[in-house]
Formats: sequence, C-alpha cells, structure tokens
Amino acid sequence: MKKDIGSAIDILLVEDNPGDVELVREALGTGATRHILNVVRDGVQALNYLRRQGSYADRQLPDLVLLDLNLPRKGGREVLEEIKSDPDLKWIPIVVLTSSKAEEDILKSYSLHANCYVTKPVDFEQFMGVVKAIEDFWLTTVKLPFRH
Repeated sequence: MKKDIGSAIDILLVEDNPGDVELVREALGTGATRHILNVVRDGVQALNYLRRQGSYADRQLPDLVLLDLNLPRKGGREVLEEIKSDPDLKWIPIVVLTSSKAEEDILKSYSLHANCYVTKPVDFEQFMGVVKAIEDFWLTTVKLPFRH
C-alpha cells in the first residue's frame, strides 16, 4: 500500500514504560509534523503489528519504528533482527530509543542494521529534546520511502 504525499507519518513506538510512552506522545504532540503514533508494549506485539497478524490485521505498516531494547516477552534486539531480516519489513527505518548506554548494545544494534541508536536521557527536558530531535530529523529532514 503506497502512502500519499502529504499524508501523516505513521510511527510505531515499541515501549513498555508508560511514562516514556507519555513523554514521547507529549514531545511529538508539540511538533508541526502530522503524524499518527501507535504504541505496542512488547516485542511480540511489535512483530504481530508489523506482520499485520491478529488484532493488528487492519494496520498499515509504519513509516518509522521507535524501538526500546529492554522489552518483555521478546527483547528489542530480537525484534530488530527479525524486522531487518524480513524482506517485507527491512526497509522500515528503526530508531533504537533505549536507556542502555552499553557499548555492546550499541554495536549489536548497528550490526543488526538499526538506522540509529539514541540513549534516553533521564532528565525530562533533555528527554523531550531528544524526541524533538528525532522528529525534526526523521519526520522533516529525511525522505522516507513509500510503503510497499
């Protein structure tokens, strides 16, 4: 399904922390970019959403995924690996947005073809700034591919 030029950007946020979900929602809500934010709370839901299985059968593929690494049921690393090895999904840009600063997580994420790795700041204002920077770059500067 192709995306119409000028239509809202679909974002899938894969995040199990309700506080972080609200911070992302708030930060994106202050921007000028038209977007639709869908949220899933674990890795299994994320893959079901992306594969349009079960209750997600009517969903469109997102233009961008914001992926936490530390998720219940199926971790973010496994989700990233499955997305990037799936020919129908590998084109979707994945922003790893996580609290981990571990060099091992950074290297592993890039080796699994994450498009970028961003560490969540603890400070509220800095967190908001990071999400706004992601929005400015990925939703305004970057040319996203049409959906397949």
